[in-house]
Amino acid sequence: MFLSTKHLSGDIFGGVTAAIVALPLALAFGVQSGMGAIAGLYGAIAVGFFAALFGGTQTQISGPTGPLAVVASVVIASEIAFYGSLDKAIGTIVATFVLAGIFQVLLGVFKVGQYIRYIPYPVISGFMSGIGAIIIIMQIFPFYGLTSPNSIIEIFLHLDDISDNINIQAVLLSIGTISIIYLFPKLTKKVPATLIALVSLTLLSTYMGLNVSVIGDIPNGFPELHIDTLLSLDWHHPMLMVIPAITLAALASIDSLLTSVVADNMTKTQHDSNRELVGQGIGNIVAGLIGGLPGAGATMRTVVNINAGGKTNLSGVFHGIVLVIILFGAGAYAKLIPLPVLAGILITVGLGIIDYKGIKHIKDVPRADAVIMVIVLFLTVFVDLLQAVGIGMVLASILFMKQMGDMAENKSISKTLKDFHDVFPPSSQDRESCRDIENQVYIQHFNGPIFFGFTAHFKQMMKELPEVSVVIFRMYNVPSIDQSGMYAIDDAIYELNSKNITVLITGINEQPKRMLQNIKVIPTLVPENHLFVDLNAALSMLKEHQSNFRERKGKENIYKILCID
Repeated sequence: MFLSTKHLSGDIFGGVTAAIVALPLALAFGVQSGMGAIAGLYGAIAVGFFAALFGGTQTQISGPTGPLAVVASVVIASEIAFYGSLDKAIGTIVATFVLAGIFQVLLGVFKVGQYIRYIPYPVISGFMSGIGAIIIIMQIFPFYGLTSPNSIIEIFLHLDDISDNINIQAVLLSIGTISIIYLFPKLTKKVPATLIALVSLTLLSTYMGLNVSVIGDIPNGFPELHIDTLLSLDWHHPMLMVIPAITLAALASIDSLLTSVVADNMTKTQHDSNRELVGQGIGNIVAGLIGGLPGAGATMRTVVNINAGGKTNLSGVFHGIVLVIILFGAGAYAKLIPLPVLAGILITVGLGIIDYKGIKHIKDVPRADAVIMVIVLFLTVFVDLLQAVGIGMVLASILFMKQMGDMAENKSISKTLKDFHDVFPPSSQDRESCRDIENQVYIQHFNGPIFFGFTAHFKQMMKELPEVSVVIFRMYNVPSIDQSGMYAIDDAIYELNSKNITVLITGINEQPKRMLQNIKVIPTLVPENHLFVDLNAALSMLKEHQSNFRERKGKENIYKILCID
């Protein structure tokens, strides 16, 4: 792509400001992941630079985010547990991250990005609140200056251990970090509060020689490429990489595109969702190759960039360049950062991710939506992130299908007498002339698509059909039929014909007619001459045969007469 320099000064300032905000978060996410602070910084550089270069959102700033860091830490922990150590698992971890990026590129190439918006709000709400809760829970032990267990369940099981081992100095640093982050913006928002907390409390801890854990040594210079690691990878357990990679790719895509929407609203622009996925995928491929954490569009950093003057993709490029400069010069100082300070930063990140709006309105939204949100939240925290989203999507889809089916049932009202009087004025003479038709004809109205959510109700209606000789399917309000609907109509008409009941269809639209022709319902079960433009035409034809209704000796007689015609 061609980068515009029209807004160069704003892009430089926006990128520099976003990089300053990104630094403490990248280091914190790296520590949380288990791969070390440097992995977070590598990820911020790679994803931030390449997603901006190739992405489809002008002002997006990308890098490791809270949700991605949580998923990545789970992936890393599980693969370390499988192989026994980080050194043995690094190849699989790198392959998982690279594979996630490849999946993202494929999502963009096949234009799947446009469908991300169909994820229901209760699923997103429960998932994001669950992610926020995980981040906070994972920082409970570091908040008190202790090493955290690896899983949420273990954290809850070992909460009693905290009281006997509290490090007061660590607690004070954590509280100080949270206080600065929330209170400093009341003085000024020109300098990021997270950076102030990071720098000031690191200096305080170092100067006073506090007894707290620190990040430790951080490598300087260019990162090592892990191509040899990938080439020598053991592929005997591919699912150990594929399933987590799918999770990372899906979450990174959702996270990025949600941030793109925020950027669009602020800048009054329109992002290219599929191009954005390609850019994010390339960034995550590079991040994986250099041992960095995967990333996504970061909402807070994107907002900071826009407010600081960022206008084009160049702001994201400058963000990456600034982080490279920091990588070469800040290692000696970054190693002194206390872990309780990072814990405080991450707790504020977790609190910011929780969907308070959705939780606040949980009593006001439809009960089914509230239940889905709570289930997804619970599964996200205590079971598995991918399963949480998958189960949430299934539940939401079933709910939607039921709602659509109920709507179709409520709209599909059978009428008889009223329809005849709509066509034939209810004078005594006309009423008497239609009397035989009224008693022998049943009219079934359809309003809306005939799909699998409605077929059960339709079959039940056919079972409850009164004693008639003719059934009219009035289908002018049916825009489409799916496969389940096709077979339901096929079965119903076959059953009606077996009982010598004639079926007429009125007002059928192109798609339903084509579908019924494809499976030979038309003309095998319903001849072409039993298709009518509207109900008036069908009733007029029946009126011509009303003497046959009057004189018939059973359904078989009128069935044969109408079929011959």
